[in-house]
Amino acid sequence: MTAAFVHGEYSLRPLDVEADIELLHRWVTHPKAVYWMMQDADVAAVAAEYRRIAAHPHHEAHLGLYRGEPAFLAERYDPRHVELAGLYEPEDGDVGMHFLTAPTGTPVHGFTRAVITTVMAWLFADPAVRRVVVEPDVRNTAVHTLNAAVGFTAVGPITKPEKTALLSVCTRAQFLAATGVST
Repeated sequence: MTAAFVHGEYSLRPLDVEADIELLHRWVTHPKAVYWMMQDADVAAVAAEYRRIAAHPHHEAHLGLYRGEPAFLAERYDPRHVELAGLYEPEDGDVGMHFLTAPTGTPVHGFTRAVITTVMAWLFADPAVRRVVVEPDVRNTAVHTLNAAVGFTAVGPITKPEKTALLSVCTRAQFLAATGVST
């Protein structure tokens, strides 16, 4: 499957649930993916969730590659219909995002920041996107730090059915100022 977006040594392509499910299952059930909330899911449950996403008109998943090898997962969603519907006041041009880097025994300094930068560049490559919104768990301080590094500002906590989340937003201008990456 060819890449849908290329950013240096990183690229994204649509997730192929059937071909990618074993890999995806290992990633989302790994102890480091605790905030993905799929720790006890079996392969069938993970496949069902990603088939649901693939069929949803306002949610999509992409496999991220580093130097051609699977390395991360990215999801794009319309927050008016998915995840944040009714929980905040959306603006025209808002897009929601989730990302997950693959677990590794040998972390590479700066890798996760490069991944989130790539995901943000992918989202802002769409001229209709004016702002990216995220809703990570309030306890996930590592991702809050990464989000701030690429330009996100915290709006405040919101209560979702499965967690208390820190709603944060990033405009195209904030992303450019934080990273120097022009979209």
